[in-house]
Amino acid sequence: MTETKQARTFLQSLEAMAAEADTDGFSLKAIFDRLDERAFGAGLFLLALPCAIPFLYLVPQIVSLPMMALTLQMLAGRHEPWLPEKFGERRIDKAGLTRMSSFGRKWFGWLETIAHPRLTWLTGKEAERLLAVFLTLFCASILLPIPSTNTVPGIAVAIAAFGLMSRDGLLVILGLIIGCLWISLLVAAALFGFDAATDMIRSLLGAA
Repeated sequence: MTETKQARTFLQSLEAMAAEADTDGFSLKAIFDRLDERAFGAGLFLLALPCAIPFLYLVPQIVSLPMMALTLQMLAGRHEPWLPEKFGERRIDKAGLTRMSSFGRKWFGWLETIAHPRLTWLTGKEAERLLAVFLTLFCASILLPIPSTNTVPGIAVAIAAFGLMSRDGLLVILGLIIGCLWISLLVAAALFGFDAATDMIRSLLGAA
């Protein structure tokens, strides 16, 4: 009796690609092609992973603009993601791919366990365009020239994107909540100073 080969999950495919990469790694276009991903959720999750890694510099700046290119395509109602040539040729080396895959497995592996279709109307085409407004804002915040500002919005985009990929509206909501809290903190910091903004967020969380 012949055993049926089980298809790799997204994270397993990323781990295999990191293991196979040479020192120079792959371009973003090559990564998309190798993973054979044509969904916005998959593309955004992939690009959000390095942004979510604390104290990983340079790579978040490489992928943040391509992330915004994808969210703006979602907003425009495009059916499949497309990377402009100047973004598609940006490279992530083997070290970066290895950190991405390890971080993805360690911190987002639980998503593969709990994700399943629910509240699917939140992952439909019309809801996707509204979601794109928030995701664009989250991605834009990664570009701020402030140390460690990429981690929280990167996590928010990764969770929401995984929700899109798995048609899980609950994960989309969770990603939106995290991202909106982050944007609220940035706005409060701009208006009142970072320490005061942090105290305000803590007070709100404590009162909840």
